[in-house]
Amino acid sequence: MHLDARGKMICIDCLHISLNRKLLLAVGLWPYQQSKFVRFQLILLFAILTSFIIFQFTAFMTSKCTPDLIINVLSSALFYIMFLIKYSFFHINIEVAKCLLEQLQNIYNELTDKNEIRIIKKYGIYAKRYTAGLILVVIFSAPGLILYPFWPYFFNILLSINVSRSHLSLKKMYVTEYFVDQKKYFYLILLHANAALYVGVFTILAIGTIFIVYQQHACGMFRIASYRIEKAMAVDISQKGNLRNRNLIYKELIRAVDMHREAMRFSDSAVSRFKVMYSLMILVGVISGSLNFFRIFQALSFGYDAEELLLPLISVSTYLSIIFVGNYIAQEIMDHNNDVFISAYNIQWYAASVNVQKMILFLLQRSTKVFNINIAGLFVGSLEGAATLLSTIMSYFTVLYSTRM
Repeated sequence: MHLDARGKMICIDCLHISLNRKLLLAVGLWPYQQSKFVRFQLILLFAILTSFIIFQFTAFMTSKCTPDLIINVLSSALFYIMFLIKYSFFHINIEVAKCLLEQLQNIYNELTDKNEIRIIKKYGIYAKRYTAGLILVVIFSAPGLILYPFWPYFFNILLSINVSRSHLSLKKMYVTEYFVDQKKYFYLILLHANAALYVGVFTILAIGTIFIVYQQHACGMFRIASYRIEKAMAVDISQKGNLRNRNLIYKELIRAVDMHREAMRFSDSAVSRFKVMYSLMILVGVISGSLNFFRIFQALSFGYDAEELLLPLISVSTYLSIIFVGNYIAQEIMDHNNDVFISAYNIQWYAASVNVQKMILFLLQRSTKVFNINIAGLFVGSLEGAATLLSTIMSYFTVLYSTRM
């Protein structure tokens, strides 16, 4: 249990967010723990990300500004700027994140039907599985990324190949300028680069998975609305003239409509409060993704060293993961909303009383209005939206390729 200054309490186990709490604590963004140490943690992690971005742009001060330099710097720097955007905006809106968790807890506390509790728990477990799966992907990828600059040493030991220390260079991975001897301070620069990468990756992981929690619980709320409609019509409709039965049907249908409205309101709030963050991430991500696709194509076409492929591959795979996971969850929201109306269509409404039929008709009229995850009117989250983003990235890549080749 967690209690904030206003006396609001959430149950970590009920909402199945123990893993999300640990991830947010790791990057100093857990809404219920903002001590002096956490504030120091926030400043430190923000400084690591910001300074690494700055030291990439300082390369323009000491190197000739060529199209290749611009592409190499921007493809990497924009990738880290995407991390910084997500970190900064989530921290600015941390009270909103806390409020959303409290809304989930209130909804959970108001459920009394054991089947409804089972439904919301099931979707909480789905969110936990998403979180665990994404954590495992990052954990299994981490050792390879940390040890990557040292692979020449391993080849030297295992295959008795002479590999000089000069091969241990970050220039092929990052274009940076620290105004020091980069060979002498290689390990410190490597530490800075790795720290910035892992702060960014864990930021995306922590914030992304808590939004998965929000939207999975919204899916659970839509499913509860469907269940309430089905339950309402499960009343013995052969006794539709019975006043008690009619009142029970009215009550369940009203509760179904209330839950449906609450699900739409909650799902929309979880996105609309962060619409600036999402809009900037889409803009930066499309440009960064296009530039990194171009770098990958260049490396494969002209036989560049494998080191030059590493960061573009990380950037592209990270952005594609964000696109497809985020839009898949948004598609689930749309599908669960549609399921509510499918449930209303499929019930034996014709066997109910006239007044009940009118209530069902009122509910069905809502299905003429499409509900989706809309980001500032610029983008609609769905599998079709994911395809549109990918198509946009490839279009910019094609333009860049045609002008540079």
